[in-house]
Amino acid sequence: MIYGYARVSSKGQNLDRQLVELREFGVSPSNIFCDKESGKSFERKNYLRLRRKLREGDLFVVKSIDRLGRNYSMILEEWAYITKTVKCDVVVLDMNLLDTRIRDDNLMGKFIADLVLQILSFVAENERMSIRERQAEGIRIAKAKGVKFGRPKKELPLYVEKAFSDYRDGAISLDEALAATRFKRTTFYKYYRSYCIKRL
Repeated sequence: MIYGYARVSSKGQNLDRQLVELREFGVSPSNIFCDKESGKSFERKNYLRLRRKLREGDLFVVKSIDRLGRNYSMILEEWAYITKTVKCDVVVLDMNLLDTRIRDDNLMGKFIADLVLQILSFVAENERMSIRERQAEGIRIAKAKGVKFGRPKKELPLYVEKAFSDYRDGAISLDEALAATRFKRTTFYKYYRSYCIKRL
């Protein structure tokens, strides 16, 4: 049996191009399973339905490896489960080397596909590490230049600052300050302390 899988990351995205290529390959529309969910995990409703249907000798077809998932270490685990535990073949349409079928012109299909997947995983992991290093370096340089990160602190409304000032100067009581700011006592003290520190 030939099964196809198509995925996009959100409900607003279109599956048509993937569906056309799966049908052109020879997958029956009734055997195509689709998800509109993130690829960061394999806990997707229709992918899990497809996974339960796979049997030894079946063929699993997907347009591209990133339609299967985004995390290469998880893809490697899933690939091993499908090809070695269930003993299905896998074809990735946009990468001819990711075809585990053993044919006359592809005697080493499974070996080559596994090898290519390992290389892709290594490259993807290296790229993730490089991105993290570049981000860390960019943050370090920005901090050295005085760039502040995080949300800017909200300025207090003028009527709150006036109430704090009057309370500090003894012009109004705590109850009057609470009424003027419309703060509860704990919130009042939290902001009042910050106000006083800024004016030291």
